[in-house]
Amino acid sequence: MTAELVRGQNHPLPGSRLEIRVSAGRPVVAGATLSDAHGKVRGVEWVAHPGSPALPGLQVSRQAAADHRLAVDLDALPDAVHRVDVLLALPLGVAGPATFRGLAAPFVAVTGLDGTEIAGFTLTGLDAESAVIALELYRRQGAWKVRAVGQGYAGGLAEMLADQGLPEARELAAAIDDTVAQGLARSVAPPPPHLTEDPRTGPTAQAQQGAAHLAHQDQAHQDSAPQAQAHQAPQGPTQGPSAPSSRRPGGDSPAAPATSGDRAGGGSVDYTHPGRRTTAPPAPPPAAPPAEPGRPAQPVAGDATGWSMDERLYNQVWGMFEDLARTTAAYRSAVDFADSRREQELDKVLDDPRSRIGGAGDAARERARARHADLVGRARAALDRDLAQLTAEADVVEPALPPAFAAWSSPVWHAYRAPMEVPMALRLGDLHLPERPGLRIPMLVRLPLERGLWIDSGKALTNHRTDPAELRRLAMETAVVHAARLLAVHPPREFQVHVIDPAGAATAALAPLVTADVLAGPPASGAAGVTEVLARLTRRVDLVQMAIRGGAADALPPDLDTAEQLLIVNDFPHGFDDRAVTRLRYLADEGPAVGVHLMMVADREDAAEYGPLLDPLWRALLRLTPVPDDHLADPWVGHTWTYDPPVLPPGGQTLRELLARVATARRTGGR
Repeated sequence: MTAELVRGQNHPLPGSRLEIRVSAGRPVVAGATLSDAHGKVRGVEWVAHPGSPALPGLQVSRQAAADHRLAVDLDALPDAVHRVDVLLALPLGVAGPATFRGLAAPFVAVTGLDGTEIAGFTLTGLDAESAVIALELYRRQGAWKVRAVGQGYAGGLAEMLADQGLPEARELAAAIDDTVAQGLARSVAPPPPHLTEDPRTGPTAQAQQGAAHLAHQDQAHQDSAPQAQAHQAPQGPTQGPSAPSSRRPGGDSPAAPATSGDRAGGGSVDYTHPGRRTTAPPAPPPAAPPAEPGRPAQPVAGDATGWSMDERLYNQVWGMFEDLARTTAAYRSAVDFADSRREQELDKVLDDPRSRIGGAGDAARERARARHADLVGRARAALDRDLAQLTAEADVVEPALPPAFAAWSSPVWHAYRAPMEVPMALRLGDLHLPERPGLRIPMLVRLPLERGLWIDSGKALTNHRTDPAELRRLAMETAVVHAARLLAVHPPREFQVHVIDPAGAATAALAPLVTADVLAGPPASGAAGVTEVLARLTRRVDLVQMAIRGGAADALPPDLDTAEQLLIVNDFPHGFDDRAVTRLRYLADEGPAVGVHLMMVADREDAAEYGPLLDPLWRALLRLTPVPDDHLADPWVGHTWTYDPPVLPPGGQTLRELLARVATARRTGGR
C-alpha cells in the first residue's frame, strides 16, 4: 500500500533498486546530492545534475522537463554516503516563472522497478522559493528510509547547495543553469495545440501528442558546458525488455521513458494505437485487416487520431518515433542490467576464497556469462520483434504520406498540384537509431516554422571524410532542397524566398531556384545587397509587430507583402558589418512570430571573431547537416539520433520539374 507522506514523515524502503518519479506540471530541473554521516556534500563529484547526470548508484535527468524518473541503486552508492537528497529547481535564464508561487504543487513518488509506488509526497506551501529539497533517502542502523522534506530556498540552487556545505555552490549552480538553458534553447517544442473545426460543436482545441523534444547535441560546435538530454531508467531482473507502444491516453504531456516492466511479458508493439488520442473524437481511422490467430495486426496508414488524413498520418509518424524510442530504451536498459548483473556475479566469485580452489570458480563464471547471454538474447529478440512491426508500419505509411511529409522519391511529386492551404507540418529529413539503421522515421516539424534553420557547413563534419569545399556545396544544395519543398507545400504567392549570397559563391547551387524564377528577387550580393535585404525584412517585421500590438492589421501599407518570408543566408559572416549582424539576430529572434524565417548556411567557426555575441543566434536555430550526423537527441529518453538530410532521386529531374510547376502556379495563381 502506498504511503502518502506529509512534511517530516518517513517510511522504510523495502529494496535497494528504486525509481523516483517527479511530476511538476511544467519544466523543472531534477538532481540529487550525496551526503556523508555529518550531512555534508564532500564536493561537486557528489552532485548529480544535468551536466553530470550519472554517479555510482544514481542517475538523474539530463534536461529540464515536466516529468522525471531518477534511478537509484542504494547498494551501489559509496560506503561513505548516508543520505541522498532529491532536488527540484526552476530553470533560470529561460522564459518561465522565477518561483513556485502560483504553480501546481509538484508530486514526488518513490517506486520499485515494476512501477509499484512505495511512498508519495505532494510539495504544497511553496511560495517565493525557486529550489526545493523534495525527499531524502537516508541510512539509519543499516536500513534505508525515505523522508518527505519540502525545504525550499528563495536563493535557488546556489543557496541550497551552500546550505549542504558545498564550497563551490555558486559556481556549480551557475554551470547547471547554463547547461539547462542551452538545452532548452536548442529544443524543438512538442506540437502546439491547434484549432480544428468540428461541424457539430465548432472549434475544438486538439492536444497534440507524440512529439518528443529533439535537443541539439552539438558535441563539436556548441559551448563547452555539457549538453543536456534525458536519462534512461534502469531495468529490473525479472522484467521483459520491450516497451509500450504509445503514450498514456488523454495525457497532457509526453509519456515518460518506458521501463522494461511497462509491457507485461515483453509483448510486441500494439499497432491499434489506443493511446494516440486527442481531446476531441475524430472520424474513425480505417480498419486494419483481421490478424491471423497468434500474429500481430497488420499496420494501416492513418491508424491514429485526427480530423483529416494528414493529421492522422502526422500523429502516426510521431507515434512511430515514440515506439522506436521506447523499445530501444528498453533494450539498452535491459543490456545495461545484464552487464551490471554479470559484473556483480563475477565480483562475488572473486571475493569468495572458496571459488579459487578447484573448478567451482570457473563454473560460477560460466553460469554468469550464460545468464548474461540469455538476458541479452531475450532482450534482442523482443527488440527485433518490435522493430519488424515498426518496419512493416513504415512500409505502409511512407507511400501514403502527402507531399509535405513525403520523401523526395515518393510518386506524389510526379502528380504535384499547388495546394490550397498550408499543411500542418514539413519533412526536414529522416531519423534513425544504430539498432536498425534501415528503419527511418520522417522528421516532421510544425508549420509555420517556430525557429529558423541552420545548415551547418562546418569543419566539425570532416569526420565524414568530406572536403570542406564539398561540404559547403552540399550545405547550400540542402538549403535549396528545403526551400523548394517549402515553396511547393504553400499555396501560390503565399511564401516568398529571399537569398543573400555576398560573394556569389552559391551561384551553381541556387541555379534551380533562379532558373525557375521562384525567388522574390535576384540573390543579393556584396555589402550593399546584404544591407538592402536585411533592411527590407526588418521593416516588415517592425510594421507587422506594430499592427498586431495596435490591433490595426488593416492599416498595413498596401505595398507590404503579407506572405510568409524565408531568408537564405550563405557564407555568413562574409559581407556583414556590425549593423547587419544585429539585424540578422533581430530577424532570428522576432521574425518567426510574424512570418519571417531564417535559413543560415554557415560554419560557426567562421564567425568565431564575434565570440559569445552570436551564441544566442546559433541557439535560436535548429541545426541540420548536409550529411548524416548524430547531433540530435531527444530529452524524453535520451537517445542520440542520426539525422539523414533529404536526398533527391538520381538525375535531378524531380527538383527541376517540381520548381517549374511551382513557378507556373505562382504565375497563374494556382489555376
